[in-house]
Amino acid sequence: MPQPVDPRVLGVTVAGGAVGVLARGLIIAPVVDPAAVPWVTLAINGVGSLLLGVIVGWLDDRHPLARAFLGTGVMGGFTTYSAFAVATALWVSAPWLAGGLAAASLLAGVAGAVAGLFIGRRIADVPGEIEPIEDAE
Repeated sequence: MPQPVDPRVLGVTVAGGAVGVLARGLIIAPVVDPAAVPWVTLAINGVGSLLLGVIVGWLDDRHPLARAFLGTGVMGGFTTYSAFAVATALWVSAPWLAGGLAAASLLAGVAGAVAGLFIGRRIADVPGEIEPIEDAE
């Protein structure tokens, strides 16, 4: 049987989502050239993937409310798959450009997430702690 949703987790996720959507809106709103919106969305999603990786790498399974607020909430609201999908679909008359945008979005997202996880895991390490030899990579 599925576990019930913790109302605290739901509340911080919703609040974080509002913050993320507001941040994205503040970045997109001044863009007046419709042709620039897909590129701004690409940048937002790439940066958001990097930041989500940092959050997940840093918090791991600790601080579930902070991770729900920052990760699922703020970064979930900040990044937007649907805007990326619509922007790509609107460029169907230029299939090479649409395909390039889709590929760039996927690559930027994955590369950002990998880099973010690396950074976040480094932030989470205790400064000055020496790794046992069997754990060193």
